[in-house]
Amino acid sequence: MTLLVHASLHATGLDADTVRDALLDVLGPDGTLVVPTFTTENSDTSHSYLARVRGMTPEQAAAFRAEMPAFDAAASRSQGMGRLAESVRTAAGAVRSAHPQTSFAALGRRAAELLARHPLTSHLGDDSPLGALYRARAQVLMINVDFAVCTAFHLAEYRTGAPLRTYRCVVQRPGGGKEWTEYEDVELDDSDFDAIGASFSRGVEQKGQLGGRLARLFSIKDAVDHAESWMTEKRC
Repeated sequence: MTLLVHASLHATGLDADTVRDALLDVLGPDGTLVVPTFTTENSDTSHSYLARVRGMTPEQAAAFRAEMPAFDAAASRSQGMGRLAESVRTAAGAVRSAHPQTSFAALGRRAAELLARHPLTSHLGDDSPLGALYRARAQVLMINVDFAVCTAFHLAEYRTGAPLRTYRCVVQRPGGGKEWTEYEDVELDDSDFDAIGASFSRGVEQKGQLGGRLARLFSIKDAVDHAESWMTEKRC
C-alpha cells in the first residue's frame, strides 16, 4: 500500500518515531509512507505572513520580510504539519519533493517515484505528488484530525476550474543565498472541506482508535472523486 498520513499526535500519548516505524512495519518493504511537509513562513502572500505583519510599520514589515527564511528542501522544517510529518521528513532515506510551499516527504519503495515531479505552478494538482498518489490509488490515513485538513480534496479544485491567484516566496539558491520567486496557481480554499467530508465519509471509510483518538482510512480516489462532484454542484 501507498499511504498518505495526516496526524495530530497531541493528547494521544504516542511518540512520533514509534508511530512512523509502526506504519512502516505494517506497510512492509513494498509499501510507501507519505506525509505533507508544507511551509508557509517563506511566503509574503500567505495568510500567516499577513497576520504576522499586521500592525507593523512599513519599515518593520520590510525588515521582517528581509529576514524570512528561504525554503531549502534538505533542511526547512514543515510548519503546522505535526510531529509525525517531521519524523518522516528527517528519517534516514527520506525523499522530499521540491515545491517551496507544499512539499511532501516519503519513505519506502515508491518514495522517489511519487515525489519526483512537483512544478512550482502545481501546488496540489495532477502534476504534483498528490496527483501521483491519486494515480497510484493510495490510501489516506487521518489520525486525530478531521476533514478540514484533508489535502486530497484540493486536487478536486484543479479539476473544477478554480480561480488563479499570485503566490510569492523566497527560496534557497543552488549556489547559496536566496531569491524571491513569483508564480500563479489555483487559489486553494479549504473553507468547505468539513462539509465535503461530512457528505463523503458515510460507508466509504474504515474507522478505528489510535491513542484513544479517532483514526480514519479511505481511498484517495474516492475522496477526490467525491470532492470534485461536490464542488461542481455546490461551489459557484
